Amino acid sequence: MASISLRGVQKAYGDGPAVIRDVDLEIGKNEFCVFLGPSGCGKSTLLRMIAGLEDVTEGDLSIGGKLVNDIPAAQRGVAMVFQSYALFPHMTVYENMAFGLKLAKTPKTEIDRKVRDAARILQLDALLDRHPKALSGGQRQRVAIGRAIVREPGVFLFDEPLSNLDATLRGQTRVEIARLHRQFADASVVYVTHDQIEAMTLADKIVLLHAGKDTERFGSIAQIGAPLDLYHRPKSQFVAGFIGSPRMNFLPAKVAAVESTGVTVTLDGTGESVRLPLQGERLAVGAPVTFGVRPEHLEPADGDPSAAGEQGGVALSRTITLVEALGEHSYVHLDQPGGAVLIAKAPGDARLKPGDRARLLAPAAACHLFAQDGFAIAPLDAVEQHA
Repeated sequence: MASISLRGVQKAYGDGPAVIRDVDLEIGKNEFCVFLGPSGCGKSTLLRMIAGLEDVTEGDLSIGGKLVNDIPAAQRGVAMVFQSYALFPHMTVYENMAFGLKLAKTPKTEIDRKVRDAARILQLDALLDRHPKALSGGQRQRVAIGRAIVREPGVFLFDEPLSNLDATLRGQTRVEIARLHRQFADASVVYVTHDQIEAMTLADKIVLLHAGKDTERFGSIAQIGAPLDLYHRPKSQFVAGFIGSPRMNFLPAKVAAVESTGVTVTLDGTGESVRLPLQGERLAVGAPVTFGVRPEHLEPADGDPSAAGEQGGVALSRTITLVEALGEHSYVHLDQPGGAVLIAKAPGDARLKPGDRARLLAPAAACHLFAQDGFAIAPLDAVEQHA
């Protein structure tokens, strides 16, 4: 088992700007850490730096307490599973899984034991004599994982391993990877994906990365935390908008009042008032802010919406423009001043149709507020999150 530590890590190519900037990160022993973010944010580059396939421009990278900046990839005690599987087409499944052990001059009896043990765990026993061209995409990915397992590394690195699979196989293989992590509890896992479902269901810790010019202002890392921490307590509007599908609704607003018990804002275009139990010390009356609420927390409801507003939270009234019926639930699209769209989640059997006027309620605890700098306004019982 091995922990991973990155201190002040940066990566630049030639004289160009840093593509990885100001990364300070600790990945503990046995931890399943997911690098998540939009395309071009440097997820795979950061993973390849840990693997030793990319040099560290600045900073220190340690594995198992040992500085590895100048240690070759083969000597780092890590195993990597690539997006493209990277199997040798002329070798059988057995030979592909045994290849790295043969290079390490492992005794034949030990190679055979490790390969067959891994094949049994991955349900590849009956496929050991086949070549990659005779396998499905899911089977090829399991062979690639098996090739990593037989090395018994302290760290497993996965670079978008499910992106080439169809939806059903992605779900099945995701469950396999989660099961394997529990079975090989001694190893730490670093996993790169752009898929939120993979991140939320697999991770002990998510590292959400910024992209492009955002890294120059904020650094590469937007937020680090457990999946539900990022979902319920996003540090910024970027995090709030990236985590969750459909994405969080963002409505422009202005600060109407700041009191010791919370902040009151009025929504632009409608003048609707929202009172939230947030710290307002850095907000001025009249300042523009962004109000946020997730579709799953904004539900159509019967009754007078003003009652919810009096108790804190949001109470809105909108006209339905579209209903996406998905069976168990529906996503309801509603008009919003300025031509924007507001999305709410409703039960699948809700009798809603375009043209209806809907009342929408959400509790104060599920609402968010973001200042002009993009950072979240912290709850009254929390320390300022942007500090």
